[in-house]
Amino acid sequence: MAGVLRHRIATEGALDFADFMAEALYHPQLGYYAREPRQVGRGGDFFTSVSVGSLFGTLLARRFLTEWESLGRPDRWRVIECGAHDGTLAADILAELGRLSPDAIRGLEYAIPEPLPRLRQAQQQTLAAWTENFRSVALAGELDPLPGIAFGNELLDALPFHLVERGSDGWRSCRVADSGFGFNWEISKDAPAAALGEALEKIGDRFPVGYRAEVRTNFADFLAPLTRCLTRGLLLWPDYGFARPELYHPDRTCGTLRTFSKHRAADDPLVTPGEIDITAHVDFTAVAEAALVLGAVPTVFRNQGAWLTEIGRDWLLSQEGNPEPALLRQFQTLTHPAHLGGSFHVLELGWNQPSAVSAPDVLYRLALGL
Repeated sequence: MAGVLRHRIATEGALDFADFMAEALYHPQLGYYAREPRQVGRGGDFFTSVSVGSLFGTLLARRFLTEWESLGRPDRWRVIECGAHDGTLAADILAELGRLSPDAIRGLEYAIPEPLPRLRQAQQQTLAAWTENFRSVALAGELDPLPGIAFGNELLDALPFHLVERGSDGWRSCRVADSGFGFNWEISKDAPAAALGEALEKIGDRFPVGYRAEVRTNFADFLAPLTRCLTRGLLLWPDYGFARPELYHPDRTCGTLRTFSKHRAADDPLVTPGEIDITAHVDFTAVAEAALVLGAVPTVFRNQGAWLTEIGRDWLLSQEGNPEPALLRQFQTLTHPAHLGGSFHVLELGWNQPSAVSAPDVLYRLALGL
């Protein structure tokens, strides 16, 4: 991977960090996610909600079933999972949907857009028992429109982002150069390009010199193909991140850029690219703004603990009198503020549904970071 990046820098000059990150994570042969799909879980580099156990998929299935019913129980409908890794979450969701509603599962197409061959192979193996429902495609654009749901668990945080630093005369882009002995940071002397400049205007300028932050300008490009695959329905994004005012707090001087390898967090993405995960928190306000431009409506924004507790109300009631201790421990890990319940948030977006209206508290919280 380092050789590929050095060649690009020699040819094009110092790379914007978004370009460096895209190569390091998604190069089709050498990128981090193109390797054997063993990054998640105890033996990998990081944990997700899926690593906790099957309960996360069980609860998501209940939310999806509620959406299917609100869409009028269509004979044919679709769930699109982005960033499905090895298909474990898909298997958990399909198993619970099949248990809860034979009618729903009968008409369901569970589609996973995945351009990386190794991940597609792993997904096909994991979902071998669901061949009547599972559809594997390289890109979402291959799917004809159906009602349904598009979602991705901890997917938005892996979208490439720009890295910027506050100078005495404004924002400057952080680029990646090659010293001959390794990769190093190079701070641009010019103001950021127009698209990035527009995003920075929304963040403001109340920051000290040297303040670093991550900015994504690709949310609309990511969401648009998914909306074209759904005639109507729901887009759902659980991830770690905050509303804009909280994410870009003046005291968060070093941003949220992190790398992960063997469950150890670090903050230098220029070391061993292609062998480490690179991530940063999600600006959910920016996601909502991009969705609004496309015509989607933000309907829910809350922390994962509150969201899972609400959608799992019936499941929790079923545990009364005959609890399953292992599942209750999973629920606590997923919802407790000290675990995943506080730092993770969930944004729901209604798509092409006349009845979907942004609740005032949703827009208020996204605007003010409450």
